Amino acid sequence: MANRTEILEQINLYKNNGQDIIRRKYLLELNNETGNDTILYASAFPCNIPGVAGTALSIGINDIQGFMTCLNGLHGEKLDLIIHSPGGSLEAAEQLVQYLRDKYSYIRAIIPQNAMSAATMIACACDEIVMGRQSAIGPIDPQITMMRPNGISYTLPAHSILSDFEKAKKEISEDPNAAQVWVPKLLEISTGFLNLCEKTIELSKSKVAEWLDTYMFKDSQDKKGKEIAEWLGNFEYHKTHGRPINYKLAREKGLRITLLEDNQELQDKVLSVFHSTLVTFDVAPCVKIIENHLGKGSYGVVQQQIIPTLHK
Repeated sequence: MANRTEILEQINLYKNNGQDIIRRKYLLELNNETGNDTILYASAFPCNIPGVAGTALSIGINDIQGFMTCLNGLHGEKLDLIIHSPGGSLEAAEQLVQYLRDKYSYIRAIIPQNAMSAATMIACACDEIVMGRQSAIGPIDPQITMMRPNGISYTLPAHSILSDFEKAKKEISEDPNAAQVWVPKLLEISTGFLNLCEKTIELSKSKVAEWLDTYMFKDSQDKKGKEIAEWLGNFEYHKTHGRPINYKLAREKGLRITLLEDNQELQDKVLSVFHSTLVTFDVAPCVKIIENHLGKGSYGVVQQQIIPTLHK
């Protein structure tokens, strides 16, 4: 396994695009090790680059274009999907799952560090999840985008929005003066928005339950999809949207988890890909990579605070 310092030294041997050469080399080595089609889907997460919106790092509907580029020319029946993502759009995750499952009979989600929220949902649509001792998935409570009166948008977990609304009703009923605090916040909630939150929460749980039973538990008489989906979507249990769930807890709750450390060769290849990806984010103006083992992909690039999608 090459660590980040060693990878940076390798990159410095090249005058131009060394980070791409080294990252692709390790992706191809991973493919040679497993024999499976291999796709890297990673964001510069967490990211503190000025001017970079969180949506540039998130799972979005435009990512389907990157996956279309990656799948072009791949002919295997099995896929290793390396995921490092904070999550994003439920609808985009659903479309990605539909697209990938239409092509591959077996998908293995490999999580070298974090696959949170909607990225956890994608992992649950796979036949197997590979995690390291340091890896984490997260609760699937969906994020909802809201718009302030000044036109600035922001996202919050749907559960938080519903919880705040119930808290406001309770406090105002007990003390009408509390309305002075709550009314400005409640005015930001448009008609039908609370119903949207409820339906989105229902959809996230139902899709995860469906995917788990269809793929991960397809050969099992004991369908655990609904039970696991309810647990992953239980905001009161997890408390925060970004709470990490390690491999032990995920396995204890019934998910089919393989420990990365159980296969030393696989671990070395996966972590070399991951470390070279992190170095790419450090040395290049790039915040998202969707790339296959043949070096074809889509890249979210930062240029003057604009995030275009470039296809190779």
